[in-house]
Amino acid sequence: MLCSTNSFFLSKRAHCLGLLFYNELSHIFYRLRISDYKNAVKHVDNLDAAIKQDTNNMSQLQQLTLELNALNQSLSRSDIPPRERSALSARHTRVQGQLTSMAIATTSSTSAGNDYLEPTYFGNTRRALQDKLLLAPPPINGEWLPKSAVYALVDLIVIIFGRPKGNFKECDKRIQSGMHIIEEELVRLGITDGVREVDLQHSAIWMAGVYLMLLMQFLENKVAVDLTRSEFLEAQEALVQMKNWFTRFPTILQACESIIEMLRGQYAHSVGCYNEAAFHYVVAAKITESKSMQIMCQAYAAVSYLCIGDAESSSQALDLIGPLYRMKDSFIGLREEASILFAYGLLLMKQQDLQEARNRLAKGLQIAHVQMGNLQLVSQYLTILGNLALALHDTGQAREILRSSLTLAKKLGDIPTQIWVLFVLTGLFQQLGEKGNEMENDDYRRKKFDELQKRLADARSSIHHIELIDKVKLEVQRFHEHDMKRTMAGQSMTVNLDIPESVGLSTPMPVASSSRLVDLDTRRRGKRKF
Repeated sequence: MLCSTNSFFLSKRAHCLGLLFYNELSHIFYRLRISDYKNAVKHVDNLDAAIKQDTNNMSQLQQLTLELNALNQSLSRSDIPPRERSALSARHTRVQGQLTSMAIATTSSTSAGNDYLEPTYFGNTRRALQDKLLLAPPPINGEWLPKSAVYALVDLIVIIFGRPKGNFKECDKRIQSGMHIIEEELVRLGITDGVREVDLQHSAIWMAGVYLMLLMQFLENKVAVDLTRSEFLEAQEALVQMKNWFTRFPTILQACESIIEMLRGQYAHSVGCYNEAAFHYVVAAKITESKSMQIMCQAYAAVSYLCIGDAESSSQALDLIGPLYRMKDSFIGLREEASILFAYGLLLMKQQDLQEARNRLAKGLQIAHVQMGNLQLVSQYLTILGNLALALHDTGQAREILRSSLTLAKKLGDIPTQIWVLFVLTGLFQQLGEKGNEMENDDYRRKKFDELQKRLADARSSIHHIELIDKVKLEVQRFHEHDMKRTMAGQSMTVNLDIPESVGLSTPMPVASSSRLVDLDTRRRGKRKF
């Protein structure tokens, strides 16, 4: 049962700060599981505030400790005049009092004589008490995860909630912060360049798995942010990093294999390689054990097939999305429902059933806007609905919808969606005979189109491009049986932190080379096992 945050009295928080973090994270994971995203936000804010307060406390403690040490050194001298010694003694008493009054200092002094062994699955590193997040006051002590892992996890949670809203500046900051924490911890665990999972000490395997899985999720979110902003070279680099880590630690990161294939699909779709995108989505759906991710990847593959545009591909899209739509009412996840409605709406458009497509997409838009709060997905839905309104000769609604979509796309830095909206707006102005608006709009569209083409050309000329889109499943070196048993010995790989994840949803574009992925949601694709 989740305990109320109010039950953490201020006088007790410093003694069991780890329990506060555990409680807030439990609330967040529970809210995400039941798709209650809005009520999860306050717990994210609580976590962020707690980290800032703890960081300030640690900084103040360090400064006071340094000052106390300096005073002790000064007072140890025998040649200090009585008057100066008296002043130093008074200052020493005040500083000592400040340290004692801090709750964390009280905890430290209480535990000073009660040192306890580190949990074996935390690795061999012995950490100072202030580097821990205790679940209870001494002598119980205890931790859920090391402090650095919790701090990185909070950075990840902030990214997960910020990315759909377009808070990319904060996401960049958190990605950099979280990855820096993790890279330092991996070095402490002996994971440096060239080290593979069979080289790990047994005591380091569990924590290595935690940090590596967190690292992969930071990289996953970086790929998603970079693709949203059409920063294809940066997305390539992050995705290649994920492949390299998986190659070195294939057993620990086994759950990431399907994630990498899905991201290869997202990258391929973003650069207009729809056949390759569909291939990787289908592969990802086959190798994952998560029902949620299977559904999402099948929806992505369906949209990629629709973007190809021929009859055979449309038939393949129907084979994928038709069964999902018929059974969608059995899903409780909003993300799954929104993705199915999106893909099914596009399929209905392809079949020229415009009014039914409008109804389905309107329902998906409501989910994206009201329940998920995903601005990028809202922008994509609005663009399609604006196009439908134009096709149904509802020019007034089309103008209003498309302007809203363009505003959101500009806020997100989503160049392909801007081009798409501008393309549809040009058609609208042509229908209305607004020659001035048509020319101004088309000039801006050509400018953005040229910008995107340059980025696509740079991506396609990269040495990583073919490697990422190639229609070949990712293969890794499998270790000998005794190496695998050594790596998987004991229960070190069965810990489940159930961290929510992020994925994207693809959309068609009027210009094939400028097609890209929609960032659908930041929610979970099922349980991640460490």
